[in-house]
Amino acid sequence: MLKTLLKSLLAMIVALVEPFAMAQDLAPDELLKGVTLEVIALIRQDKGAGSTARLAALVETRILPHFDFDHMTRLAAGQNWRLATPEQQKALTGEFRTLLVHTYTSALAGYRDQVIEFRPLRAAPGDTMVTVRSLVKQSGAASLTLDYDLERHLAGWKVYDIRFEGVSLVATYRETFAGKVRESGMDGLIRLLAEKNRRAA
Repeated sequence: MLKTLLKSLLAMIVALVEPFAMAQDLAPDELLKGVTLEVIALIRQDKGAGSTARLAALVETRILPHFDFDHMTRLAAGQNWRLATPEQQKALTGEFRTLLVHTYTSALAGYRDQVIEFRPLRAAPGDTMVTVRSLVKQSGAASLTLDYDLERHLAGWKVYDIRFEGVSLVATYRETFAGKVRESGMDGLIRLLAEKNRRAA
């Protein structure tokens, strides 16, 4: 169920590739709208963009700088984050980040002809946390909702959660993480993610 949800969700994410300096000045909805159009054009025009190596490089250099993995990991770990040692927190964040790199790479490889329409942003000028809502349109299928939760940092807006049809990415991981911690502790969870990453690599 988790794997299916993530593949469905992330297949719709055509990601965030705006240059760093410009991203600092853009409103969150304009950032997502602009970079989505840019990466769609890149995938369509670049004949080599579909290779695993090229997609992995795209994820590492263009997408990840726009995500707050520390925040995402804290949310996914829930109350177990506070019980973990600093070393465990660092290891968990690293493995979670790597897991999402592999997932995003797979999702971009499956991109076809989806169109994402962004809705008007509902936020006050001083807000530091916002939700950007969008609608994913697919040929021959019903439209789906895809919402991004972002927080403002000195370096610009960062995504810390994504909700597909109302289902939170980090909340879905939280259930999986909590179950594994109950079963074999934080070290067991870290080993599980490390093994998944080895298989994906």
